[in-house]
Amino acid sequence: MSWIARCRRGSWVLLAALVVSTQAGAWGSQGHQVVAAMAWELLQPATRAEVNRLLALEPGETLESLSTWADEHRNPATGPWHYVNFPRGNCQYEAQRDCPDGHCVVAAIERERAVWASDANDKARLKALKYLIHFVGDIHQPLHAGYRDDRGGNQFQLRAFMRGSNLHAVWDSGLLHQLDLENQALVALLEKMPLGSARLQASMAEVAEESCRLVATPGFYPPDQVDDAYVKQFSPVMLARLAVAARRLAWMLDNTARRPRFFW
Repeated sequence: MSWIARCRRGSWVLLAALVVSTQAGAWGSQGHQVVAAMAWELLQPATRAEVNRLLALEPGETLESLSTWADEHRNPATGPWHYVNFPRGNCQYEAQRDCPDGHCVVAAIERERAVWASDANDKARLKALKYLIHFVGDIHQPLHAGYRDDRGGNQFQLRAFMRGSNLHAVWDSGLLHQLDLENQALVALLEKMPLGSARLQASMAEVAEESCRLVATPGFYPPDQVDDAYVKQFSPVMLARLAVAARRLAWMLDNTARRPRFFW
């Protein structure tokens, strides 16, 4: 049984009570917050100390509160850093075709990861951390690595949760909001999900391809509306993506952090 199938079986019980949502955002603010909150719990003590040292530059902030910073400071120049688009039917990442001049989420993560691991000043490393928290979440949202011809599902119109919407909005926020769970409860759920065959050390190109292949899953594009059957099939997949995003974010921060003052 695949890791996605195991997650489906283990989490469907929580989908019994559906609620109507009218909000949408990039993974939704809640999705980014739970990825950051779970990653924080998984960080090694030395990495957590370094993160806290940098967070002291902005008193009161946490990984969770900063998880939406990249959306709040999004502009025309940084907008393409949140996603990568593939040609329909081809989920093989080609940098020249899919990420011209480094303007996509794959390249953005690698750039910010390099800053996080460097001897750059604390302000620059904190900014890199803010981007990493967010972009690692983004690249695990399947439609942030979807098809170019419909702008990652943004142009695929349908009805969802008793209103007109589009498929991208359904995956950004709609499915998650149907759970009607607070962040702490979501983190507790995600922490119980198995990693399965997903590799923590996967490259960002591989993660993008992974997301794209989910978009190609039969039934991912519903005929005209998101019904209970769609929610039952794909909400566990959405939860699995959040869980693996948090684990990969923690692994990345642990394994590329600048560490001299904390490690022998």
